[in-house]
Amino acid sequence: MAEKSEWDLQTEQIQERMDRIGRKILIMSGKGGVGKTTMTVNMANALVDMGCTVGILDTDITGPNVAKMLGCEDGMLGSPDGKTLYPHEPRKGLKVVSMSFALSDPDAPVIWRGSLKNTAIRQFLADVEWGDLDYLLIDSPPGTGDEQLTVCQSILSLTGTIIVTTPQSVAVLDARRSVGFSRKVGAAIIGVIENMSGLKCPHCGQEIPVFGIGGGEAMCADMHVPFLGRVPMEIDLREAEDKGVDFMAGGASHPSREAIMEICRKINFGTACSTGRDTSFLGTPQCSPSACASCTSNCPSRNK
Repeated sequence: MAEKSEWDLQTEQIQERMDRIGRKILIMSGKGGVGKTTMTVNMANALVDMGCTVGILDTDITGPNVAKMLGCEDGMLGSPDGKTLYPHEPRKGLKVVSMSFALSDPDAPVIWRGSLKNTAIRQFLADVEWGDLDYLLIDSPPGTGDEQLTVCQSILSLTGTIIVTTPQSVAVLDARRSVGFSRKVGAAIIGVIENMSGLKCPHCGQEIPVFGIGGGEAMCADMHVPFLGRVPMEIDLREAEDKGVDFMAGGASHPSREAIMEICRKINFGTACSTGRDTSFLGTPQCSPSACASCTSNCPSRNK
């Protein structure tokens, strides 16, 4: 009997790690600057506040910002035996792994080709002792390239993808490609978040459509994918990220905080469909039974 290759052994290790995690969600955006990492960090904090245990894997190797937004830039990955890595824990119930923890100089560029980035992502998946988690949120760089493909091909039990866009047409155009990517690789689409969806003037209260409103929602209707919700722009949210402060930790009422909490309720309590089907078929005879295995909704078909 032939010995297993290092690749096969690593794949088995990844599978063992992922088997201890409930939902593994890849968070994508076709275009940069739409607030994908913002959504990842705040969704993670919201889910922890709901009582879940959550991990964040930052696969943006050349531009890791998760640690900055969480206020744990000085964090480190532990490795008592020199083989197994242990995530940094900025708060109880939250574990984080990021390339930024390995950089001695925050201004130092990571100049790597795709093959090196893919190797690093697989090592994070295989060598990190995540333990038992309810969620692993995987923050990815913009686009549909090496990093996203490596995640989808390495995690065979990937729950699905969440796609973040702004309402403007150029961002929606790229988000449509992320939908196409998910379908091409067979990843269930949990839904789309329309971020920066309007700005409420702090002086007069009037809503200002800085990037427009409704573009992401219209795309979902056109492409038959679930729409998770709109998150408006807010100065307080931006300031919290810059300071590394938990924006979801209560205090004054904020439309963006409430929107993110509602999105997390849909995901955590199973009211969001995670397939790429026309969701108007949910619970009807036209609903394909073969799709139910990848569905997190509470529709009657799934409960049979």
